[in-house]
Amino acid sequence: MDKKNEMDDLDDMKDMEGNGANVMKHSHDSKNTRIRTKLRLGEVERLIRKHRIVVPPPSRTTLIEMCEDGTFETPGTSPTRIGWLVYEDSFWRWAADL
Repeated sequence: MDKKNEMDDLDDMKDMEGNGANVMKHSHDSKNTRIRTKLRLGEVERLIRKHRIVVPPPSRTTLIEMCEDGTFETPGTSPTRIGWLVYEDSFWRWAADL
């Protein structure tokens, strides 16, 4: 493909983006859809140590109890196949409230 054709293609793509001709239609409102990031419990431990949120850092057993008692929001009431997962926003909310 020569330079002129490449530039024409780029101009066509910019035109399509500008007028919304290539917008996918969704059956749901994507503004209300929010994906919550999950952290493994080991990552929670690492962040507590790195940012010195609690000194000394809580033990793994204490963190598991915090998952079980609802201190951290988790996707479910028990550990997954890869262990406990904690919603990141829940973790940072907890840290900010200390």
